Amino acid sequence: MHHTTDNRPPERPALLLAMAPGIAGRLLTDAHRTRLAALARTDPHLVAHDLAAPTPRIAAALEEAEVLFTCWGATPLTAAVLDRAPRLRAVVHAAGSVKHHITGACWDRGIAVTSAAAANALPVAEYTLAAILLAGKRVLRAARRYAELRAEHDWLSELADSGNHCRTVGIVGASRIGRRVLELLRPFDIHVLLYDPYLTPGEAAALGAVPVGLDELCSRADIVSVHAPQLPSTRHMIGAPQLALMPDGATLINTARGSLVDEGALLPHLTAGRLHAVLDVTDPELPPPDSPLYTLPNVLLTPHIAGSLGNELHRMADHALDELERYAKGAPFRDPVRPSELDRSA
Repeated sequence: MHHTTDNRPPERPALLLAMAPGIAGRLLTDAHRTRLAALARTDPHLVAHDLAAPTPRIAAALEEAEVLFTCWGATPLTAAVLDRAPRLRAVVHAAGSVKHHITGACWDRGIAVTSAAAANALPVAEYTLAAILLAGKRVLRAARRYAELRAEHDWLSELADSGNHCRTVGIVGASRIGRRVLELLRPFDIHVLLYDPYLTPGEAAALGAVPVGLDELCSRADIVSVHAPQLPSTRHMIGAPQLALMPDGATLINTARGSLVDEGALLPHLTAGRLHAVLDVTDPELPPPDSPLYTLPNVLLTPHIAGSLGNELHRMADHALDELERYAKGAPFRDPVRPSELDRSA
């Protein structure tokens, strides 16, 4: 960090933007670029798309850079890339997970890392809240049936199993997003169950939820929402046994990662109409063209849009610039990423 022996302000750190083509234009407004230039010595319009085989101009900027300002599609920071960046001290990531580009070599060299995961968690939690409330109200089924019938109908009878009063919702994972969903659910007359192997019962109660095992959660909840990280241990954690325990008419919501749900085991339940699903992520990420998920009436399939989209990217930029300002002042990051936490986080 920069510290001076007298009262002069610390020198602005040299910074390089690094992310996939097309991202910076969506992430940064003119006001963001102005603030960026005020906080760091940088060309706010110079963006490195490939740090492994940089152009001469990018290579020169990388050699000087004390801070990398990254977003989606940033080059993995291997030892070879870091050898080109001898002055690098920090990576400020204006998005959620850093697992794509932060490597062991970064930690070996003592590089400080921060991410905007807290800012990216908000839209995912908002999408989840909307999905929970619409699922409880059977909105998808009602809308489809209305379009079919186009006539007066006894909706009171047909939707007798709908409504959000005293619904039981199961949250799988007290992750950053899971905790935000728990907060957003507080104003509603909803019973919340929580499965997270790392939480004590007291911690779960403080979050407004009843701690239960995963199987009990699946058997009791009308709506199950998945918010666990993608790890080898969480692959297919919602598998055939858990899906079989879910009551008839229950809804599964997945905004986390497709691999957490055994899709092969889920499909028969969906095809039979026994379960409903709101899926923002699938495995593979893009279902094949003949996948029934596109056409099943009891499935709402969206193209991985729960996270930051459109103007929500600006929230992540704000968050990252706040962290850059802390660094420039010699203060610690508010949201540091620690290597010890990566084995149990997204």
